[in-house]
Amino acid sequence: MTSADNLQAFKREGRIVIVGASLAGLRAAETLREEGFTGSLTMIGDELGEPYDRPPLSKQVLTGWVAADGTTLPRRRDVDAEWLLGVPASGLDLATNHVRLADGRDIPFDRVLISTGVRARPWFVESEAALDGVFVLRTREHAEGLQRALAAGPSRVLVIGAGFTGSEIASICRERGIEVTVAELAPAPLVGALGAMIGDVAADMQRAHGVDLRCGVKVTRLEGDAQGRFCRAHFDDGSTVDADVAVVALGGIRNTEWLRGSGLAAGVWGIACDTGCRALDLNGLVTDDVFAAGDVARCPNPVYEYRLISLEHWANAVEQAEVAAHNMVNGQADRWPHLTLPVFWSIQFGVNIKSVGVPTFADEVIVSQGSVSDHRFVAVYGYRGRVTAAVSFDNAKWLDHYRKLIETAAPFPPPCPTPDQPADTKPVPVDFPGPQLLAQGATVVVTGHDPGERRVTAAQQHHR
Repeated sequence: MTSADNLQAFKREGRIVIVGASLAGLRAAETLREEGFTGSLTMIGDELGEPYDRPPLSKQVLTGWVAADGTTLPRRRDVDAEWLLGVPASGLDLATNHVRLADGRDIPFDRVLISTGVRARPWFVESEAALDGVFVLRTREHAEGLQRALAAGPSRVLVIGAGFTGSEIASICRERGIEVTVAELAPAPLVGALGAMIGDVAADMQRAHGVDLRCGVKVTRLEGDAQGRFCRAHFDDGSTVDADVAVVALGGIRNTEWLRGSGLAAGVWGIACDTGCRALDLNGLVTDDVFAAGDVARCPNPVYEYRLISLEHWANAVEQAEVAAHNMVNGQADRWPHLTLPVFWSIQFGVNIKSVGVPTFADEVIVSQGSVSDHRFVAVYGYRGRVTAAVSFDNAKWLDHYRKLIETAAPFPPPCPTPDQPADTKPVPVDFPGPQLLAQGATVVVTGHDPGERRVTAAQQHHR
């Protein structure tokens, strides 16, 4: 039987398991059926219920415009799958091609797609995280609980972390007339994603809308009252804030722990893949039957010097899922690379913020058009003399122009496409916070001497 015959037989009778039944998983399942896969399809998810959309949770759901149960993702087609929901995966055995579930069941596969995404990073003290009034925001249940707490009219909300989610929550609090304090360890909001210049603009926006913004400080303790309700936060500068609600918005944790011992190159940064979304093993070799997509996938991007990049973006999850699904049921000659530039959007304090490219891959930034003081402008990022990203504040119509500049490695700084370029603008250092090494996760140990014997094995880091 030829390889073409084998592929056709797999498309008719093969077994595909998708671990992670959210946006990327659903879109991959739909694409598999559109590509002519008629074999068995199994969807595994740790949450009960239909796959749902996450961006509205920190936007329309918290404002009360949309109910949490109104965020179900639309179906493009019937996927004719077996749904195993409410039980997470606990292991992956590549020797026998089985996914182990937390309830002990083993699910066989011929090919598997991993799209387990991320979960909210919890507050670091478990007893304090369990206080009534302390929230994280990632799931539909989280959003529903936080929306009820905001609707109850708290005297003050504390938001810990001024990234995109934390800033959006602060914006909604002010929109609802709720006093809010935002605590951020970095020098400004959004500085880790967009750099110091944009961080200063974001700080001005928050303070102009009445946010009690405290940067360069760390929350050290969440205090509860005698009834177990959150009532006060303590900071490392000795100050305190009384509040009824605390929202921990400290980013996400990629769901890769269940892959320990699987032999895949998986860790705190995600699952290493090639541009075709095929997972790599610990030795850096491409696996033929394991694919990854969405927030958990870490793929090289040729535009950014082939650096491995993982992105928690809606469009990236959809596009990676479609590429992975196509490649799962096609031969090598017909496989696609995932080469789409990342895009992202956020609405805060009445301003629509959108980006294209990877702003963190930059050493300089310049305001190419518009007015920073009016919060209506485009900032362009450059790395070693070429354009790598752009961020717009209420000026998104120009992002497609900058997308083309990124794709063609146009020189930085670029000429302004409109007459509204600031007269005195010039590039400034992008000034991201220094890299912080995570004190968790796996490193590797290399064994063997001859090229045919050398291999790596995972080893836990030693902690002091």
